[in-house]
Formats: sequence, C-alpha cells, structure tokens
Amino acid sequence: MQYRRFCIRRVLVSWFGAEATDDFIWEVCFNTIVDDRQYYGLDELPAPSLHPRASREFLRAVVAVRLNIGMRKVNLKALDRAYSEAFPHSTPLNVNKKKREPP
Repeated sequence: MQYRRFCIRRVLVSWFGAEATDDFIWEVCFNTIVDDRQYYGLDELPAPSLHPRASREFLRAVVAVRLNIGMRKVNLKALDRAYSEAFPHSTPLNVNKKKREPP
C-alpha cells in the first residue's frame, strides 16, 4: 500500500470534474516542479508518506491555478495547516523544514 501512486489527471478530474480541462491540468502540472523535475498530466505523484514535498508542490500549484495567483503568493503556512487538519494521521507536508532554535 505504501507504493500507491496517484495519477495527476485523475486526481484533478475527481476533485474538479468538468472544470479540470486540459488547460487547467497543463497549468497545474507546469507549476508542479520538485527537485528540477516537472510533472505532466499522466505522471503519477508519489505517495505523500514517502515524498511529501511533491504533494505539497502539487497542492500549491492547484491553489495558485484555481485562484489565478502566482505560486509565491500561496500562503504555505495556511496550506500546511489545512492539509494537517484534513489528514491528521498523515506525514506532514513540510517535513524538511527545520525548527529554529530560540536564541
């Protein structure tokens, strides 16, 4: 079960239905770049438990395209908090971020 992958096109179609046009899917994929790898509509995202950054960038791209804003304008703290509330038992999306020690 841990090797389960998610086809980007199928995820977007199941979430957005008829609104998930080819242009919408292309724009989300164009913005989903992780470690210099760009995803395409029929590519599969790795499971969030194994590669949370790919899922985070995918969700970030969905929000940016859906709201018609730039990728840098997506509030990552709010995105991470919403993900944690929706999926409380999953791996946090922002696992690579180190906590700052107080001075």
